[in-house]
Amino acid sequence: MNCLQNLPRWSPSPSRSGFGYPRHVKPPPPPCFLRITGAVDSADRPRSLALKAVSGSTPSMEMSGSEVEEEKSEEYSTTMTGAMGAVLTYRHELGMNYNFIRPDLIVGSCLQTPKDVDKLRAIGVKTIFCLQQDPDLEYFGVDIKAIQDYAETCDDIQHLRARIRDFDPFDLRMRLPAVVSKLYKAINRNGGVTYIHCTAGLGRAPAVALAYMFWVQGYKLGEAHRLLQSKRSCFPKVYAIKSATADILTGFKKKPISLTWQGYNSSTVEVSGLDIGWGERLPLQFDEEQGLWKLTRELPEGDYEYKYIVDGEWTCNKQELLTSPNKDGHVNNYIKVLGDDHSSAGAALRNRLNADDPDLTRDERLQIRQYLEAYPDEE
Repeated sequence: MNCLQNLPRWSPSPSRSGFGYPRHVKPPPPPCFLRITGAVDSADRPRSLALKAVSGSTPSMEMSGSEVEEEKSEEYSTTMTGAMGAVLTYRHELGMNYNFIRPDLIVGSCLQTPKDVDKLRAIGVKTIFCLQQDPDLEYFGVDIKAIQDYAETCDDIQHLRARIRDFDPFDLRMRLPAVVSKLYKAINRNGGVTYIHCTAGLGRAPAVALAYMFWVQGYKLGEAHRLLQSKRSCFPKVYAIKSATADILTGFKKKPISLTWQGYNSSTVEVSGLDIGWGERLPLQFDEEQGLWKLTRELPEGDYEYKYIVDGEWTCNKQELLTSPNKDGHVNNYIKVLGDDHSSAGAALRNRLNADDPDLTRDERLQIRQYLEAYPDEE
């Protein structure tokens, strides 16, 4: 078993928990790095983080293979701790680790070799549900094709992928409906035990399991979360699940927002953060008549932080809302997106779901289940 710790260092602030990203002021790392965006679930704002990609790593000739794996695990654990806001440790070199959450549901770390498929078959697993993206696999040198190819030769197990970006609560929120739909259909088709995994099995995988338990298996969210934590020390982003639930029940409503930067002397103006993460940028277009750089974008309801990059320099627009400084003195711009029905039923639903232990009505759970069944199949 890997060494796992989950020691929260803060208490989430309901008014600031949200869909944004870390309050970040440093520019993204050079191309030889794999960008890993942090998460914001409180007033504590972790810095932007990065992991060296496999192709960009040149370990010392004196280091053994096990030492290289240990170094990568240490680097990943440091990144995960900063991004998730809790002390979390993953030791890839110790092999696959997992916990039964229910007799039919396992949450664990990634498979590393085709032999791991047989280990899961031996405990009754019928569906392997992988949430990793390709860069996650490349970082630890996992040959996913070999694992998939071997699973295809077995007539009693199916390997599926449903990618979610690591350490990114907004991507988790937006991907959950599609991912849980694929999971729901696979479980109905294959039966037996289901193994849900990401890289460490501490963030994405428990979040997907939690959403499935809440949406499909009839648990109250707090009840499911307590059961999950009693079986595996992990750190799912509960707020992303609440938001995805409201998205489904309110029809995924979005609202256009406009950002502007004033300045004739600038040659390029971009924005980072919002719904794209800190590793990506959106260009603003210059309006000569008004002398303004402009960006219009549709966003789901929620709280978003962002920062401008003007001629390569990261900065804030003092004419737009600003966050309060974090402990390092860093400040971002901030926008709160409210739907057209923010004073009516939609707002009441989101407020109810944002409670400590929300539950769904029979009709709401039926609506979600019908949505999952009707969602188009992903490749």
